[in-house]
Amino acid sequence: MTSPANLIHTDDLEWKDQEHNGKILFRRRMLAKAAGGDKIGCSQYDIPPGGKLWPYHYHYGNEEAVFVLSGSGKVRLPDGEQPLAPGDYVALPPGPSSAHRVMADDDTGLVVLIFSTMLSPEVAVYPDSKKIGIFAKGIPGEEGDRGLRQIVARDSGVDYWQDED
Repeated sequence: MTSPANLIHTDDLEWKDQEHNGKILFRRRMLAKAAGGDKIGCSQYDIPPGGKLWPYHYHYGNEEAVFVLSGSGKVRLPDGEQPLAPGDYVALPPGPSSAHRVMADDDTGLVVLIFSTMLSPEVAVYPDSKKIGIFAKGIPGEEGDRGLRQIVARDSGVDYWQDED
């Protein structure tokens, strides 16, 4: 379903904290959702000094992109870490060659926009922790009713015919 176009201003949106183990990892404003976006997601992230966004991962269905607004940091990619500075743009097409994680430098924070296609179902792979995320009716990071959301160990698979007649 198509939504009407809406103009929003980031200052009118509240930050939502993402916590893990009692520590705030980053703050997020979901811009596209607030403006009625449907097929392209966009969130503004404020990463504190030394903070990190989502775990190192890649997608099989969705493409992402990172645009740096302020601060400094780095993006971890399969071939190593690359510095990030205001004005930098990183394209992250689907697949293992675009595995990534965005991190702020220890002495400064980092503010970025992350854009994403919003395709569902989606599969995300987390190489460091050897997990796979399966998402139907919603994509990673999206809020609300997500339908199927399952994170499994990559080696926990079973034979295709197990428990079948």
